[in-house]
Amino acid sequence: MQNPPGEEPETSLSVTPPKKWAAGVPAVVHALEYSLEQTSPRKTGVDLLTMNQVGGVDCPGCAWADPAPGRRHRNEYCENGAKHINDDATTRRITADFFREHSVSDLAARSDMWLNQQGRLTEPMIKRPGSDHYEPIGWNDALGVLAQELRGLDSPDEAVFYTSGRASNEAAFVFQLFARAYGTNNLPDCSNMCHESSGFALNETLGVGKGTVSLDDLHHADLIFLVGQNPGSNHPRQLSALEEAKRNGGRIVAVNPLPEAGLRRFKNPQKPRGVVGRGTQIADRFLHIKPGGDLALFQALNRLLLEAEDARPGTVLDHDFINAHTSGFEEFARHARTVDWDDVRAATGLTREEIEKVRDEVLRSERVIVCWAMGITQHKHGVPTIREIVNFLMLRGNLGRAGTGACPVRGHSNVQGDRTMGIWEQMPDTFLDALQEEFGFDPPRAHGLDSVNSIKAMLEGRVKVFLALAGNFVRAAPDSEVTEKAMRSCRLTAHISTKLNRSHTVCGETALILPTLGRTERDVQAAGEQFVTVENSMSEVHTSQGRLEPASRVLLSEVAILCRLARLSLGGEGNIPWGKFESDYNTIRDSISRIVPGFHDFNARVTRPGGFQLPNPVNEGVFRTETGKARFTCNERVVPRAPEGHLLLQTLRSHDQWNTVPYTNNDRYRGIHGSRHVILVNPADLSELGLAQGDRVDLVSVWEDGTERRAENFQVVPYPAAKGSAAAYYPETNVLVPLDSVADVSNQPTSKGIVIRLEPTGDRSRPAPV
Repeated sequence: MQNPPGEEPETSLSVTPPKKWAAGVPAVVHALEYSLEQTSPRKTGVDLLTMNQVGGVDCPGCAWADPAPGRRHRNEYCENGAKHINDDATTRRITADFFREHSVSDLAARSDMWLNQQGRLTEPMIKRPGSDHYEPIGWNDALGVLAQELRGLDSPDEAVFYTSGRASNEAAFVFQLFARAYGTNNLPDCSNMCHESSGFALNETLGVGKGTVSLDDLHHADLIFLVGQNPGSNHPRQLSALEEAKRNGGRIVAVNPLPEAGLRRFKNPQKPRGVVGRGTQIADRFLHIKPGGDLALFQALNRLLLEAEDARPGTVLDHDFINAHTSGFEEFARHARTVDWDDVRAATGLTREEIEKVRDEVLRSERVIVCWAMGITQHKHGVPTIREIVNFLMLRGNLGRAGTGACPVRGHSNVQGDRTMGIWEQMPDTFLDALQEEFGFDPPRAHGLDSVNSIKAMLEGRVKVFLALAGNFVRAAPDSEVTEKAMRSCRLTAHISTKLNRSHTVCGETALILPTLGRTERDVQAAGEQFVTVENSMSEVHTSQGRLEPASRVLLSEVAILCRLARLSLGGEGNIPWGKFESDYNTIRDSISRIVPGFHDFNARVTRPGGFQLPNPVNEGVFRTETGKARFTCNERVVPRAPEGHLLLQTLRSHDQWNTVPYTNNDRYRGIHGSRHVILVNPADLSELGLAQGDRVDLVSVWEDGTERRAENFQVVPYPAAKGSAAAYYPETNVLVPLDSVADVSNQPTSKGIVIRLEPTGDRSRPAPV
């Protein structure tokens, strides 16, 4: 593909050795350089000095928890968080002149990075039927177009309401309330594509779809597993918690197909030893596992623990916990003893001796935590893998005690809070009953569409309107060509956004851009200046309040847009006080306090320094499962295999990337500079395939039904990936994953464990596509 006019091409690829440590002074320098490119020194200072502070703005970059008030550093942020918050606070502006200059077709040919770099959206825009340009439209007219389309549908289920984890609790609650008052449970969200497998597995086994640990638990654990995650790039502030755990005597086992810099050593730039010293070694033990081998690893560990109990009865397993709080142990134990070591070796690439050394670490530890991320959830067998992790934790009673537990590490800032607020297509009747009691209408009871099924419904013409609250749906979803075809088949697509992204260029017959306030900006409504709230990965709820003036005088908050749209679409106030919700967010929180468990006295409690902690029934010895106890499960053996001449691909983010948006074409921790169209492959595999560094190849994914997908023109980079595996960046590789490739049980798209072959391109001198 040729570079469109004005597009900066990717520069020539250069490769340096991967870094052996993360953060340090370079992280500070890179964060400030990027921030000052985007905005003024004053705004950069305001953002960074109030970021993650009591009464300040919550980092929109990830959902990692903040230390308790009084224990927070004055600079409580990471490199990527600093980049993201100032990327949102950029002084660059997109006006009507921009859209007159650039057609939709032109914008559709641009890169994700270029679109993001154009700046903040400043006024509502509409693309009318038959037009190839967006044009200005007033707020009343824009919302009127959307409301008229919603009112004209034959069924409420012909509309989809998508949410990104950037939305606040207040906006998410209003959004789901609007959708259900309108008459549908079609509420897909970004969690469908990142941690849906965690929610299903934890709900089934423990009765709650959230993690069970706090920061204090991490600080005082004896042993922490980091499985399928890269904290150095995706949630760098976790490294500070791991550093404290190490200082308290804890040990860490990293399990990953790539030896990431953040899993090796951390130089904390907030402390002298991170500036002039060697920093802190993070992983005491690194298991270089094959993609998808984590299920077999934990099955092997569980067999070894049972055998250790056989050898030393009464000294290994926590029989008191198992007998009092679990069900299914005997059946699980029989199944676990049948683990085949040849299968474990084939699935993991690890020797029995390596796994036995980890067992010994476990036996020496009284308090164990397992952390995981999308390296686990985005496999077809993601749910069974997490169930097996829960089995592992239960065997020695590592649930509900200080320093123990399950820790799914979520990526987006309020993705967990959105789900708590009702953003789910399968909310239980107890939640819907509470909505009915509060607002006097009967919410729809039939389950709605998740992200994958929403795409299918759009393709089939069953969904005609797509409304997104933040996010970049077409780049977050799998099967890029099919997803874009689905979006273009809609009668109307609308996006509530702060910045331009690919989804704005993939339009329905009519398309709306509804620009909104960023999290860094002051939100002033009729009742005065407002704050919003968020929930982090550890179920802590706290405030977030921007300090900057809005990017445009005509911007509306997410809450204001949704409340005005609801009034226009539903015909007046009814029993839902949309006007009061818009003018005073305290009234939204009052309703939440009567509907969502754990949010009593919401307004009073959330304004205390640090907010409040939601109760977790697991930590109170309560398991809301079918049996009333935590459930041991028997999970089928899975041995991911690639045919001869093929590799198992995992997709991942670069270091200089936030969700679907790259900030540069570099990934300095992995030593990649100037290009994102690279494929990282073990040198031994390259030798066997007859390939060398710099060779250009097409990535061809191969599926059981005989279909193939192709991502063209990637450069080969030798990298210490696990033997038989490869890695490449998304969203460039989303095209390789068909819409029907989903995780068992959870229906989450599978972007890991993809069988691919590397096919040399016809012309190795072609530049990489943008």
